[in-house]
Amino acid sequence: MDSTTIALPRARVKEKGLGGRVNTFPLVSPSVGLLLVWSIVPLVVTLYFSFRRYFLLYPERTGWAGINNYWYLLHDPTLPSVLLITVELVGAVLVITICLGAVLAALFSKDFPGQGIARVLMISPFFVMPTVAALLWKNLLMHPVNGLFAALLRSVGLSAIDWFGQFPLASVVIIVSWEWLPFAFLILLTALQSLDEEQLEAAWLDGAGTLSVFFSIQVPHMARAISVVLMMEMIFLLGVFAEIYVTTAGGPGVATTNLAFLIYERALLAFNVGGASAAGVLAIVLANIIAVFLVRTVARRLDT
Repeated sequence: MDSTTIALPRARVKEKGLGGRVNTFPLVSPSVGLLLVWSIVPLVVTLYFSFRRYFLLYPERTGWAGINNYWYLLHDPTLPSVLLITVELVGAVLVITICLGAVLAALFSKDFPGQGIARVLMISPFFVMPTVAALLWKNLLMHPVNGLFAALLRSVGLSAIDWFGQFPLASVVIIVSWEWLPFAFLILLTALQSLDEEQLEAAWLDGAGTLSVFFSIQVPHMARAISVVLMMEMIFLLGVFAEIYVTTAGGPGVATTNLAFLIYERALLAFNVGGASAAGVLAIVLANIIAVFLVRTVARRLDT
């Protein structure tokens, strides 16, 4: 009997993209394209106007300004002060929120009566809009005549403090810290939830005190979460505006004028769109430098 070859049906092989993987680019390309348009178009427009001479009061006086907008910005005598105030504001809020957030997270990680209600009250300021928060602090708490702090000081025989006149930057720092403390607290508390209870019990049995446990066990355990909080808050704090606009309007003088408020002044008070765009480009460059540094630092910490 002659041997015959039986042809078996061959299994279909799925078409794959580069590297043997399924090609998902057609699925994600619409969202990626929309994201690129959403981010690149405003950037291109800002760059375009930063090289143009454009005043809102005189729209007919337009033309190519070259680097003059950047030259005037960099030679502005208030620019160093504005940059310093921006750094001080961001640095002070970061120190306050991270330090207090770590302490409060350690305290709230223990069981106590009313723990759930206390946690809800602790994170509630984060959901208050910046404008509303600034109005609350300005009119109800820090007002030199009708504020709560003034009433408390007068009740013990002390004179009231004009917070926004005597300590304008510190007042803004307090308001912004009050807004962002719940964010740091929530992230750090979540990190502490993954801490092994046996490790804490062993430390207590060895006679370790509360401070030793906090600095030797809990803080190292929160190191990665602290890096994430540092990166997220720093990016958002560079654009603090509403709190300054509502409370001090950048004053007295330029005592509370940060880079975001400087851009507002150039665009909507001085009606200089070209100068404001140049300041916006400077803010974008600084924010990206900080973001790249922070992302690399956080990624390195997460890998360890």
